[in-house]
Amino acid sequence: MNFSIRSRAKLTGWLFIAIAVLMICLFYFYPMIQALLLSFKTGAGANLHFNGISNYKRLFSDKTFITAVKNTFIYLIIQVPVMIVLSMMISVLLNDSKLRFKGFFRTAIFLPCVTSLVAYSVVFKYLFGNDGLINMALIKIHLISQPIAWISDPFWAKITIILAITWRWTGYNMIFFLSSLQNIDSSIYEAARIDGASPIKQFFFITFPMLKPIVLFTSITSTIGTLQLFDEIMNITKGGPGNSTLSISQYIYNLSFKYTPDFGYAATVSYSVVAMIIVLSVLQIKLAGDKK
Repeated sequence: MNFSIRSRAKLTGWLFIAIAVLMICLFYFYPMIQALLLSFKTGAGANLHFNGISNYKRLFSDKTFITAVKNTFIYLIIQVPVMIVLSMMISVLLNDSKLRFKGFFRTAIFLPCVTSLVAYSVVFKYLFGNDGLINMALIKIHLISQPIAWISDPFWAKITIILAITWRWTGYNMIFFLSSLQNIDSSIYEAARIDGASPIKQFFFITFPMLKPIVLFTSITSTIGTLQLFDEIMNITKGGPGNSTLSISQYIYNLSFKYTPDFGYAATVSYSVVAMIIVLSVLQIKLAGDKK
């Protein structure tokens, strides 16, 4: 009798989640498996046939792919640490109980991450144009004598992309740090002040250790986001000048829709991103000393 009741309860539970499980399998796992199978095929357009691991071998001799990987890792190595540090510093400042208009500042800093990716990218493109507001302001205050080629110079184009994604995502990560800071018991800081700990020591010996899980989380999510960077590159520089700002995601787009369609190789490049994300995530977890 008890067995029958338990079986019926389990069946009822499975019926409740059956539609959700079916949708997840249909729209998540099935496309992932198909993309993996596609990565072992080659051919133009829909005329595809299996070619083993030839696509994966091709990655290592593809100069455009190597350039895209280098560019993406430049964004990753520079932008992610800067953004994490900025997010942490801003969250600490906005968590001060004595600060007035905290709600306004929090909202203002968070707003960029809810703006349209295309819209803000286009705005940045015009702001950093040769006759854009940034160059005009820098010339007016005599920091430069002639406009900086923010979009057309390989070095400055990368800087523009880094500035754009930092502006957009800093507020997003700030929210995670802020929520974690508000869960730290204020009595810990009071005890530290009584013991004579300065604000700097309180930050490095209390705040930062307690924010370690959030640092790890935001680092991993920011790494994943940067490896998938597309909208800013596409709308600000289109990968140029040359391929100096080309990202991996834009290269996947080009392989699929801009060049002669090569969906098999595009899927291979996509799975190379999956491999990079797994490796970098594991490394970050190991470096953070997280055993869970």
